Amino acid sequence: MYIECYSDLSDKELGLPMATRKRTHKHFQLDAIKIKRAQKALGAATETETIERALDLAISEHERNRLTWEAHERFFKSGIQIDDVFGNLEP
Repeated sequence: MYIECYSDLSDKELGLPMATRKRTHKHFQLDAIKIKRAQKALGAATETETIERALDLAISEHERNRLTWEAHERFFKSGIQIDDVFGNLEP
């Protein structure tokens, strides 16, 4: 199955002014069953919308992971003392 996909990254992600935003025409060979399952899960009307929503989810998940990792780094670098009041952590 051939799927046509269009890149629609945000201007901020591309570092471009709003007027230069453009979609690109791509061809992929994708599993039709996965597309239909994703379409149903995402509530998308078309296969193109399904791909775009899936890409948006991947990008937002990456951003959440990055922010979480940065928060953990700041927490551990803060020098905070963690006490195991219940004795569940190994020494």
